[in-house]
Amino acid sequence: MTDRLYAACDPYDHESLLTDAEREVLGSLRRVLDEQAHPLLAEHWDRAEFPTALIEPLQALDLMTPPTLTADGAEPRGLYHAFRTFELARTDASLATYYTGQSGLFRTAVREGGTAEQVARWDPEITSWRMRGVFALTEPDHGSDVAGGLATTATRTGDTWVLDGAKRWIGTATLAEYLAVFARDTADGQVKGFLVRTDAPGVQMDVIPNKIALRMVQNAHITLTGVEVAEEFRLGNCASFKDVGRMLRRMRSDVAWIAAGVQAGAYEAALRYTTERTQFGRPVAGFQLVQEKLARILGNVTGCLGLLTRLSVQQDAGVYRDEDSALAKSWCAARMRESVALAREVCGGNGITLDTDVARFFADAEAIYSYEGTHEINALIVGRAITGLSAFTH
Repeated sequence: MTDRLYAACDPYDHESLLTDAEREVLGSLRRVLDEQAHPLLAEHWDRAEFPTALIEPLQALDLMTPPTLTADGAEPRGLYHAFRTFELARTDASLATYYTGQSGLFRTAVREGGTAEQVARWDPEITSWRMRGVFALTEPDHGSDVAGGLATTATRTGDTWVLDGAKRWIGTATLAEYLAVFARDTADGQVKGFLVRTDAPGVQMDVIPNKIALRMVQNAHITLTGVEVAEEFRLGNCASFKDVGRMLRRMRSDVAWIAAGVQAGAYEAALRYTTERTQFGRPVAGFQLVQEKLARILGNVTGCLGLLTRLSVQQDAGVYRDEDSALAKSWCAARMRESVALAREVCGGNGITLDTDVARFFADAEAIYSYEGTHEINALIVGRAITGLSAFTH
């Protein structure tokens, strides 16, 4: 494979850090997204419905453990996983959110929170999509302060736990079979993790309506009333919120890659529109002010790719620090907000319709800016690391 996948949005060729085999897998994903996904996006976004027809084609690609990248028991590199997220988000943020909900959030909950036996049992089921799950941490009254404020409770009676409480903003929960639920043990006050069947008695899920962003994602408000969970479905290596923090440390960079991908998608859509649209007898892209905006977007995309590829290389070497992923998420999400606004701007009035794609990226960016830690929370994580002083309120 010789043609570059990201020639339009990666002038410094960060793509060259990928192997040919990795790029081949990403090329297969590109074809499915272009041929099967893109034609469905505007209609489903407008109707606030997930395009379930895409679930099987995406799962069939075996993107988590591609055979060409897992020979002799090898694990795909983190950099490959990162560009997979970038590719998904370059097409649509909701598709990236759906996929990383399984490949990042749910899988990490099990791999980091489970015992060796649990990981050996469940990870192959997760990577094959035979076991579909989501990450259920955020609550109606506790988002940024969930570490200390988490209110969902777990009470043990023999070999059974009883969960009571509520979770909110849980993406694609209605398409899942399991919820990775985090609850506070009433005996010791520590946060524990559990895998809960979505069809278990006492689980009620309601789709959150009236969203202006990620409209295709079916975010759920989940009520847990006396839900019984067997001890074998308690994540054995999740005994406190510090363990949850270890999961978040590994997952937050996925959202930064989504932010980069959204910018790339918005840039390519804006470039396509402005070169085709004619005003005053010439393509819109030929005007100085439009070119300046396109250059700013490309600069933002390139800066994010530089930061994120280095972060992924560092993580592949085993270096995971809260402040690194927090810096990446907050900085790339801020650049994304600027980029999608500029992309919408250069498309003029047509930029507010779904026909140019930029309106979808523009609206979806608002959700990405806030989830997996708001800009302010991530900035405080970074600030604590660089000053040695915590500015979090207690």
